[in-house]
Amino acid sequence: MNGYAVLKQIPLIIITILFTGNTLAATEKAIFAGGCFWCMEPPYDKLEGVISTTSGYTGGHLDNPSYQAVSSGRSGHVEVVEVLYDPEQVSYQELLEVFWVNVDPTNAVGQFCDSGSQYLSAIFYQNNAQRKAAEESLNKLTASQVLKQAIVTTIRPVGVFYPAEEYHQNYYQKNPIRYRYYRHGCRRDNRLEELWQGVELPF
Repeated sequence: MNGYAVLKQIPLIIITILFTGNTLAATEKAIFAGGCFWCMEPPYDKLEGVISTTSGYTGGHLDNPSYQAVSSGRSGHVEVVEVLYDPEQVSYQELLEVFWVNVDPTNAVGQFCDSGSQYLSAIFYQNNAQRKAAEESLNKLTASQVLKQAIVTTIRPVGVFYPAEEYHQNYYQKNPIRYRYYRHGCRRDNRLEELWQGVELPF
């Protein structure tokens, strides 16, 4: 069996090799929950070294959840974004920094204008290295008291990640007017400015 035939038998989803010129770079994944997943894709998509972002659901008990099921708040899942990245170009630490300044970690009932357990902020770690980095960032942020309020963001082991329906993927690019209307109406950027303007992250 030639090499091409072997490759054809490997499911594309498990190929985590990025071709960069004449070199091969292994890729890694990170999963973050910051409220509406539409709004968590853009800050990661603009980072050099991020290959793709996928909106989805994780953390719950329902298999193959639909948006309607997650939106009900009864599935146990939260809206998340899965970030596929090249660790040689962007570190997990940098992804954490982007996460914190794009969420309201003091909101215990959701995020911005969205309330419900499906919108709570969280970091889902893939391995011990990610867990330690996430916990360190949380502990340092808490100790610094830069936000002057209790931080309620949780750090959790990742379970099964379920990609959201296709119409949710890259929503800010497919429906820019509706996206901007939603983001503005949710006052997301206003709240982020209140929280993070002039704040230097302590990690």
